[in-house]
Amino acid sequence: MGFFDSEIIQQEAKQLFEDYQALVKLGNNYGKFDRDGKKLFIDKMEAMMDRYRIFMKRFELSEDFMAQMTVEQLKTQLGQFGVTPQQMFDQMHVTLERMKAELEKPA
Repeated sequence: MGFFDSEIIQQEAKQLFEDYQALVKLGNNYGKFDRDGKKLFIDKMEAMMDRYRIFMKRFELSEDFMAQMTVEQLKTQLGQFGVTPQQMFDQMHVTLERMKAELEKPA
């Protein structure tokens, strides 16, 4: 059975994508959130990045040809912007840390 034939993988990918899209849409109103709302959003985004990192690691560790092709496609797409997958995760972490630090400043 191929990596993408797994119903668990398909469901997880679908859920991850839907959750990410919902967070991005919600994030459009980030500036209107109160402090607690901003903290909750950052926490949700960190959890999303952890889920995405784990999901991608499964692709990398899989011996399935299509899983490996997916990893290579991601590397190619990010490479067009001069970024590796690790740099993408690192940058997101830095951004979230900056957002947290901003919350700690007195209003």
